This record gives sequence, structure tokens and C-alpha cells, in this order.
Amino acid sequence: MTESIYRDPTAPVEDRIADLLSLMTVEEKAGQLTQYFYFGGMELPEGFDIDSLPPEHRAFLDQPLAVEAALARGEVGSALFVTKPRVINRLQRMAVHETRLGIPLLFGFDVVHGLRTIFPAPIGLAASWDPALIEEAQTVAAREARAAGIHWTFAPMVDIARDPRWGRIFEGAGEDPVLGAAVAAAQVRGFQGDFGTERILAGPKHFAGYGAARGGRDYDDADVSDSELWNVYFPPFKAAIDAGAANVMSAYMDLNGVPASANRWLLTDILRDELGFEGFVVSDANAVRSLEVQHFAKDLTDAASRALNAGLDMEMVMADAAYSRLPQALADGTVSEDSLDVAVRRVLKAKFQLGLFENPFVDDTITPGVLSSVAHRDVARTAAEQSIVLLKNVDKALPLARNALGAVAVIGQLADSKRDLLGPWVFDHDTSETVTILEGITSRLGDTTVSYAPGAGIPDRIFPSMFDEADPTVAKTPADWDDDTEIAHAVEVASSADVAILVVGQRQNQAGEKASTATLDLPGRQLEQLQRVVATGTPVVLVVVSGRPLDLRWADDNVAAIVQAWYPGTRGGDAVARVLLGEVSPAGRLPFTWPRHVGQVPLVYAHYRTFQPENQAERYFEEASTPLYAFGHGLSYATFQYTDLRVEKSAISVGEATRVSVEVRNTSGRAADEVVQLYIHQRYGTSSRPVRELKGFQRVPLQAGETRTLTFPVGPDQLRYWSAVTRRFDQDPTIIDIWVGGDSTADIATTLEIHE
Repeated sequence: MTESIYRDPTAPVEDRIADLLSLMTVEEKAGQLTQYFYFGGMELPEGFDIDSLPPEHRAFLDQPLAVEAALARGEVGSALFVTKPRVINRLQRMAVHETRLGIPLLFGFDVVHGLRTIFPAPIGLAASWDPALIEEAQTVAAREARAAGIHWTFAPMVDIARDPRWGRIFEGAGEDPVLGAAVAAAQVRGFQGDFGTERILAGPKHFAGYGAARGGRDYDDADVSDSELWNVYFPPFKAAIDAGAANVMSAYMDLNGVPASANRWLLTDILRDELGFEGFVVSDANAVRSLEVQHFAKDLTDAASRALNAGLDMEMVMADAAYSRLPQALADGTVSEDSLDVAVRRVLKAKFQLGLFENPFVDDTITPGVLSSVAHRDVARTAAEQSIVLLKNVDKALPLARNALGAVAVIGQLADSKRDLLGPWVFDHDTSETVTILEGITSRLGDTTVSYAPGAGIPDRIFPSMFDEADPTVAKTPADWDDDTEIAHAVEVASSADVAILVVGQRQNQAGEKASTATLDLPGRQLEQLQRVVATGTPVVLVVVSGRPLDLRWADDNVAAIVQAWYPGTRGGDAVARVLLGEVSPAGRLPFTWPRHVGQVPLVYAHYRTFQPENQAERYFEEASTPLYAFGHGLSYATFQYTDLRVEKSAISVGEATRVSVEVRNTSGRAADEVVQLYIHQRYGTSSRPVRELKGFQRVPLQAGETRTLTFPVGPDQLRYWSAVTRRFDQDPTIIDIWVGGDSTADIATTLEIHE
């Protein structure tokens, strides 16, 4: 008997796919388009009586049994939420050796900012403004994931986020499409690379407009103009696709009145025809079933038909997959076998690209060594150091002088919370490896007396996090915590110290999915505690741990030094300590505009001039309508001077390109990185354009006294935009203002004339 072509590793992939497809039943095809969560990592004693359990516990145990039953029928294409190599191999053996065609499973997992080695939250990685560093971090994440048997990550999240109330702002790159595109491409390169044995499929998400949810409320609908979609929300996806992303995840919500997961204009006309995506599209969790909940689909069969016809290839689901009804939809004539086959081809291609037909199993003998790599932890520390943003530093309050420190007070529950420093959206972490800020400072100060006071409690969420139940490491303030006593103790500790390092912010479960907030206030009595510590007269350094901007108006007025540490990850405490003590000069820059107050949001630097631009700061009657800190802001322990900004050609034709160059000099006595940023404004044209738009950036190391000439391209790629007038991308004859500097308020400027 001749072996099937699809089993021949020397045959062309397209031939193997065609052969395998010809052998599959309709049910098996629908199965390849179905991805189930699998909660079966727990082993039960032999003879265990499942029926004796309460219904809710029995349902949890029944779920993996149902998945395994579907797998035995050859009706599962992928499983997610499995990280134990032993379990992965057991399920893979079922797929490969116990099903008719032996098609291997794809195992997916949320490797968003690390698997065992946890890197800074993605918003922190974006704050590094360093694509090479970001790529290196996600290469490490991919290596660890693949060593555990994971083939595919649901990352990067490339949604533009312009409302910091939205909890998932922590998971992306902020508000700007150019920075977002660079970060997206770097992450795809890091995760996926060349589909090698240490790489995993990248899955940029959520297509599209998810970050524009009304009121910053997760899961609510989004209403986004075509102009914003094309100019702001689509570019990071385009960059991820151009970097080779093999998967894209659709969004949950309605976009302009149509659920994104069954929107043919979005998933086919735009994603494939316009952006050139050739991989497979997966839904977000239960998003196909949700089409019925959203009163879009009549029933689950209708939901499956409409999602598949829109261009959604694979359904991610907890149980009772809508796509299991595709055979019925085919019989009813609501889907065609051609459309079914197209989707299956895309999924099978990814499996062949990863080499799963030849090497379906994970070598669990290498897993412990990869997950415990010291080199990986060093990359995490470097990433945390480069992401830290120095927001304020009056009179050189930082760095701290070791020889002047006899006693140091470290205050705040977040200063010694291993779980919170890792941030949200990590599920296979080991908190015993986390270096807290307290530990980092203590270890680096040697004989200096370091006193710790946890101080004010951080209140729990009113509506609990759906992730906390599955995480035994979650940190909480004890129910009997006495804030009055603890704050008084913190004040006492601070009053007898040479400096008080006060750590404030939000717990990790107060950011992320389903963690939107109605306020940007510091939770609980953290502000009161800060005020009382400042009143002691002890110099205060404020360290902020969060995944979003918080209300720091009082701190900005009253504290000399403020550091944004994000959720810095496994080695975050070391990184914070090294920055505070001057071993590293901070060079992180804000990837979003930092508002003064929640009432200002959304607040973006790239707004339009509109009416009375000279009064932009006076839009509110009681408070300035300007940011507390500008987009791109971040201070350094060094100083930099910008000179000789020039354009290679002062005038070019539409379609031509030129170069802008600038001299940047480190005028200080220490080496440091500077993030050089180029912004433009178009004075007139077919449409109005924002007052400033980032069009280029470079993070550059400069030795003390060193001068470098930096060059940026300016041409159609930077100057064209999608116009609501012409309904296409245009470039206008116009005058372009150009600024280069250290943030979006850069004042060294020149102009470029564009003519027909």
C-alpha cells in the first residue's frame, strides 16, 4: 500500500495539504477548525468518583473529558491552556496515534510577556522604544514556550489604546501607530522568526478596534471612523503581517455595529485583500458563540456559518463549539465546502510550517534547563532597566548617592509583592524567582540599614478578577489590615531615614482583561500615606508600579523624583534598584500621553488643531487641558543637546523621498541612551492632519561628550495618509513642519516643501 503523500516530508507542502484534505470527512474538517480550552492538567486517583462532586466541580472535570472524546473522533485541531509537557505529549499521542488520520494538534498559550522568565508588561517593553530589545525578549519567551511544548502564542496585542481606563492598555504599545507598528513587528520577529524549533507562531490581536471600547470598558462596542481605522488602528496589524505573522486573532466586540468575528469587510476585504494577510484567523475565546449572545446570529449554526463565511478560520471555545455545527451548515447550504476547505488549508499549513507532522512531541528532558536559564533572567533584568521611565527629577534627587545613605526606608505593599511585580497575563510563573523592589534595594546597599513598612492597604476589586481563582500566588491586603496603624508605622520609619523610597500603584489584577477602571486615582489611602511621608521632611523617591497612567498631580507638585517602573517582571527589583542607585541611566520614554486627571481622557498628543488652537490648554474651565507628562517624555541622568537639524533636500515632489539629519551630543559626564524622536505636521491638504505625528525614532547609546549624526527618512511612507475625502491613501503638495527631539514637545524645527 502506498503511503499517503501528506506523510512524506519531502513532498511540497501544498501537495501534502491537498492530499490530506482529500482524505478528510466534513466532521474532521470542522474539527481542524476548532480549538478547545483544556483544563485537564490535574490527574485523579484511580477509581475516583466524579459523580460525588458538587455540580460546579464536576463540570470543571467533565470539560477535559469532553475535549478528549472529541479528540478521539478526530474533531479537535488545537488545544490551549496546557503547559505541562507530559500532558501535551499525552494529548498529542492521542491525536497522532489514535485518530484515523493522525493529524497533530497545535498547542496554544498566552505567552504575552514571558512564560517562566517574565519580562516587563508589554506597555513597559514599548516604553523602551527599542525594537531590538523587544525582539530579544520575545525570542526568549518563544524558546521557553517551545521547550514546554507550546506552538503558538496569542500575542502580540497590537491594539492602539488611547483611553487608559481600558485595562488592556498594559498589554499593548500605547497610543501611537508608528511606535505600535515597530513594537508589533519586533514581537512577531521574536516569537516566530523562521518557524524554527525554538520558535512559536505569533498571533497579533484583536482585529480590530478593540482598544477603542466605549468609556474604556472592556468588551463594550467600539465606534471608530474609517479615517482612524486606516491611520491609527490598522498600521500595527499591517506591520505584524509584513513581519510574517502566521495568525491573527479577531476581536470580541461590535465594530461600528457589526461583531468583528463575523465581519467579512474586516476579516476578508481589509485583512486579506488590503493588508495582505495569508495565515489563519482565530476567534477570541467564545467569540463565535457570542454572535448569538450579541443578537447578531439566530443560533449557533447561524453563528458558525456567518463567522466562516466572513473569513474566520478557527473557533476558540470553552465547550460546545459552534463550529461543530458546520457539517449541518454545509448540508443546509449556508456554507460551501470550498469555504470550509480554504479555512482547513490555512490551519494545516501552519502545522506543516512548524514541522509538527515530523516532530509532534516535546522533548521534556530539555524543558527544566531551558525554563531555568540564567541567561534568560539576565535579559529580563536588562529589559526592565531599559523600560523604566524617569518622570521627574528635581535638583538631581536621583541617582541616590550610596555614601550618603545611612538609613533607607522602603514603603508600600507593592515594594515587596512578588506576584504584583510580574504583572497580569502570566499563568505559568514561579513567584519564588521574583526579585522584589525591597530585595533589589537591600541586596545592592550592603551594610546600609534598610527598613521596610508595608503601609496602606490596597483594596480588592469590587468585582473580582476572573483569573484570581486559578492563581494561588495572588497578593491581597489581609481583611483585618489596620490602615491607621500601618500608615503611622510607615511615617515613623520614613522620619528616621535619609531617604524614603515609596512604592505606589495598582496590583496586577487591577490591570489587564476585565480590569477597566472608572478612576485613575491611587487605590486606597496611598495618596494620604504619600502626603504624610512627605510632611516628615525626609526626601522621597516615588516609584510607580502600574500598567496605566495614574493620577500623580499631587506627587508631581510635591515629590522631587518620580519613577515609572511598570510591572517590571522576574528581575524587576534588581532593575529598579540599579536605576535608583545610578548603575543604569534611565532611558525609557512614555508610549502614551499621561493625563492629569481621568476627566481628560482620552487625551492624545496627535490631536487636530480644530477651533481656537491657541486656547488648547484652556478647554476645561477649572484645570489645564494639557497632559501631566507628554507622549515620549522621559528623563535621564545625562543631558543631551540637539543641533544642526537639516533636510537633505528642502523641496521634493510628491512621491519622492529625502532625509532629515540632526546632531545629538551627550553634554554630560556619563554614558547614557537617548531616544531621538522625529515628528511632523502637514500645514494644509486634502484633509486636516494632527498637530504632530511621530514618524521616526532611534534609541542610541552615547558616551560622555560623544556626538552622533542621526538620519531619518521622510518620504511617501511617512507623508501619505488615508483621507476621508478621497477614501484612499493620498500624499498632498504642502508644507511639512519637522521637529526632532526627546519627546513630542520637541522645539528644534525645520520645514520641507512638497510640490506636484
